[in-house]
Parts: sequence; structure tokens; C-alpha cells
Amino acid sequence: MTPQHAQTQRTDFDAIVIGSVMTGGWAAKELTELGLHTLVLDAGRPITPERDYQEHKAPFEMPFRGLGDRRLIDARQVGGKSITWGRQTYRMSDLDFEANLRDGIAVDWPIRYRDIAPWYDRIERFIGVSRRAERLAQLPDGVFQPPMPMNVVEAHGRDRMAAKFGRDRVLTIGRAAVLTQPKPGRGACHYCGPCHRGCSTRSYFSAINSTLPAAQATGRMTLRPYSVVRSLAYDAKRHRNSGVHVIDAQSGKALEFTARIVFVCASAIESARLLLNSATPEFANGLANSSDQVGRNIMDHIKWGGASGEFDGWTDKQVIGERPNGIYVPRFRNVHAKHADFIRGYDFQGGAGRSGWQSATRAAGIGLACKARPTQLGPWSMSFNGFGEMLPNGKNRATAHPTLKDRWGIPSLHIECEWSANELAIHRDMNVTGVELLEAAGAKHVQPSTRGPSTPGNANHEMGTARMGRDRKSSVLNEWNQSWDIPNLFMTDGAAMTSSSCQNPSLTYMALTARAARALHAIRNCYTSAELSDVHGDLLFVRTFPDSIEIFEAAGIALQRIEPASNSCRRANVRWPTSRVSSGVSRTTRRRTTSRRAMLRPRARWRG
Repeated sequence: MTPQHAQTQRTDFDAIVIGSVMTGGWAAKELTELGLHTLVLDAGRPITPERDYQEHKAPFEMPFRGLGDRRLIDARQVGGKSITWGRQTYRMSDLDFEANLRDGIAVDWPIRYRDIAPWYDRIERFIGVSRRAERLAQLPDGVFQPPMPMNVVEAHGRDRMAAKFGRDRVLTIGRAAVLTQPKPGRGACHYCGPCHRGCSTRSYFSAINSTLPAAQATGRMTLRPYSVVRSLAYDAKRHRNSGVHVIDAQSGKALEFTARIVFVCASAIESARLLLNSATPEFANGLANSSDQVGRNIMDHIKWGGASGEFDGWTDKQVIGERPNGIYVPRFRNVHAKHADFIRGYDFQGGAGRSGWQSATRAAGIGLACKARPTQLGPWSMSFNGFGEMLPNGKNRATAHPTLKDRWGIPSLHIECEWSANELAIHRDMNVTGVELLEAAGAKHVQPSTRGPSTPGNANHEMGTARMGRDRKSSVLNEWNQSWDIPNLFMTDGAAMTSSSCQNPSLTYMALTARAARALHAIRNCYTSAELSDVHGDLLFVRTFPDSIEIFEAAGIALQRIEPASNSCRRANVRWPTSRVSSGVSRTTRRRTTSRRAMLRPRARWRG
């Protein structure tokens, strides 16, 4: 990517996106393609794939060789953790979206699977996801590229497990945002291995590889790295977010940028920190925080449960290349029958391979015998590693630290977060079922995991700090990821999650982002062009309530709603709620269609 901060002195934009990571890239792409001149701010350095990607360098060429494991938690760079993520992409289902309501936990999601399904489609078509269709209600299928193949032991384990468990416990190949067929400007994966060092063929999805170049191609994106956002600016007279206060990380200079729409996509913890540090007289405990939910309900995935075992045979087979994907067992606990010890569930990720050569690399020796030892592989082994759902809990929260500040003088966070008894029970059960699966697959010397549980935050799936909900008293965002308090403020990263599910969440983050950005365009289609004095004017948005539709208009622009029966509204992807059932779940009795009927095509719903 080419940073543009040195090429322009512009300070006023149609939209500002804070963060260039998974969701920030999608916000930039969608908003610029809708015609909005968009400023993308990132605190880190710019990344140029041709210069910075290192995946084809030999280990002895790496600058930090010999310094041990260097764990990366927060990636301050353009593209963020989208450059180093695990690329696992799984849809949530109504088993997940209805879970809080069903279990009486926290608050209900304001959307269901059919609301987000077309946006899952849109994301998958663009990023490219290799996977196998399994027709499981708890793991909806989508838009697939051909799956990556399993190796011989994984395929054997799949068949043995199917014979034992049928469709109750399914072993399949992982669903990964890695191309198996080329796309324009991106090549198919050639299994070179160290994806965390980058991908010069752009085979795996990242903001750097895909969404930011698409936004830049519109000519409407300004990308500004080294831009640390100190706080959001609030216009108390108009009840709007007017822009952002920024510190230039290179010069230390304080800057201000203004915009009519702001998307906060800085990651769940940093986005909450930004709101908490943007307190005003109107919002004394943090901007857009009248619900007191900003920073609360931190969730992650509990892991380090599972098992491993060895297999006899196939000594004439070995793995060639490094597949950037593993095997996957979708959730099976609390799907059709309730478990006695916990609610929700977990999935397994893992793989099979041959080991034994690693010890030879550290043994003393010289000459041909030394060189030959690493080629002598040991037996095949397989492992399953669990990822379990964490329940939302208002006591798991982040607050602005009273004294600790970062190098820019911005208050840091004080975080209190711990597993509940439910997550710990899930972790224990991972070890039990991991052994069962491997024994069914034909493994020998099966051993449950002795690690864990992991620490909250270790899975790098932080979420929930500014949750979506059905009312402003108990949530920060409405069904469109729009702030209840400040209608031109949107949050579409992990902060918006109302529950965590057990699937890797990035695909859902991206789908929520595209849905929120495109909703602006859809609502505008409900008005004639004559009624819009400026196509890039201030925010026009619809928020749904039980008995009415509230229209947020810019000051000084008079707009009249065209009745839902009009042709222009039929072209918009807008649902007009007319009633609610006793459970509190919105029921749409009349739905507008689009020229792209797939955008509202019903999808398979959860039938547990």
C-alpha cells in the first residue's frame, strides 16, 4: 500500500475509518465504492508486500533468529493482525444468534442468521475461502473455492469417525481464507509454509492484499499510517461525532480530522479504550456510553484442551509442502441434546503429520550421517485442539487506568477478566471428547492435553466491549452497528459481538462491517435525488424500533420519507418491522426486495 499522508493536506472527509485491520479494510472498501472520500487512520507503520514480506527467506536469513518465540498480541502496522491471522473462517448460525435469548444470558442479538447470510456471501466471494460443504445446521455452508486435500491419515480418521459417530461428530478440512484458485491480482496458494511472515503471491486474505488495494483503486481513499487516535471529537449541539484527535507518531504533532461518518475498527480492546478516553460532559464515563456497557463483557475463546495420539502404518507416506490449514471438527455439544455440566460448546482444530526429525537437528554430529538423520521420520500422529465459547459477563471489563499512560500520554486500560465455571467445564470436556475422537479414528497411545486452560486473551479473539442489542439501555450499538447515542458513529470490529460462539470470529466481523456500510446506501435509495441536497451530505440513517421508524437527519436538511410501497424503497435492502412477538424477537411481516434477490434470499435456519 502507498501511504498518502505526504501527498495531501486535506483534513475534512466524508468518512473516517479508525484502524486498517480486518474490518477497517472492509469499511474503507465499501465506503469508497459508495462514493465517500474516506480517511483511513492506522497507528502503525506502512507495509509494502514486495519489501516487507519474508515468507521465502531461509531461517538463517531472519533478523531475530535464535531469540526464541516472539509472541505477537497487538500488531501496530497497516493491515494489523490481518497479516498474521490464522485465516480460519466460519459462519455463525442461529444456534449462536439465538443462544443468549435461549439461555437467558446477557442480551439478545438484534439480528439472526438470515440478516447476515447475504453479507457472509459477499465477503466469501471477495476474499476467497477454500472449504468443503458439510450441510450442518450449526455450521452453515457458503461460497466455496475447492477444499484443500487431507493427508492420508486425516482421511482415514475422517472415515473411521464417520463410521462411529455418523453426522453427530464430523471431521472435515478447515475453512480457510486462502485461495485454491486464482483471483485477479492474487495467485493460488503454493504451500510454501510460513504464512505469518506475509504472502507475496497474496494467496491468503489480508487488508493489505485485498480490501485496501480495492479502496485505493477508487481514488477516494487517503491512507495515513503513524496516526495514533487520541480521542473522538463530539459536537454537543448536533449530537454528532465531528471527527478525531490524532497524534502523528513520527513528529508528535497533534492533528484533527473531521468527517460526517466515523467507523471505529481498532479491535475490541482498543476501540473500547478510544471511547472511554473520549469522555465529555454529556458522556462522563465514555463517549456513546449511556448504557455503561462500553468496556464490559470482554470475551475470548478458551483453549488448550484436547488430545493427541499416534497411528501405525503409512510409513511410505509423508507430507509434502506446508498446507496453510488444518482439520476441523464443528461443535457437537449442546447441539441436539443438552450437556449436564455446561451450556454452549466448542470445536476442534488440528491435523496429522509425521515427526521425529526435529530432535536430530539438535544432536551432535557431522558429515553424511548427520545430514541423513533428519530424513528419518517417526510415526504418524494426530492432535485435536479445542476452542470453547466464553459467556458474556459484565464483570469482565476494561476501564481507563487512573495513572498509567502510554508513550503518547493516552491513558491505558485496566482489565479484569477471568473464566467462569462454564468455560472451565468446557475445557475439561475437551480432553474427554478429544480422546474419544482419536480412539474412534484408530489412534494408539492417546493422551489428553495436560495444558491449560489458556489465559483470557491468549486466543487473540477479544470481543464484546461495545455490544449490539435491541435497546439503548443495555447495549451500545443497534442492529446496524450504529451507536444508539451518536447516530453517525459505527463500530464493526469484535467490540460489537453480543456473544462469542466458538467459531473463529473474523468472518462475522467483516460481514457486519459490509452490512453496516452498505446500509447507508440502501437507506439513501428510499429517497429521491431531489430530496438529497448533497449526495455526500451528513448521515441519513434509519433505526428500527418496536412501533416506529426513526429517521436521523442532518441539521438543516429537510427530508420526507417515501412510503415503503414506493418503487425506490423496493430497490433498497431495507426491512420494515411492523410487529414483535412475545419473545422480543423482531418479526418482519413485509420485506422489500432488491434487484439482487440473493441479498435477501432465506438461508437455512437453526433447527436444534
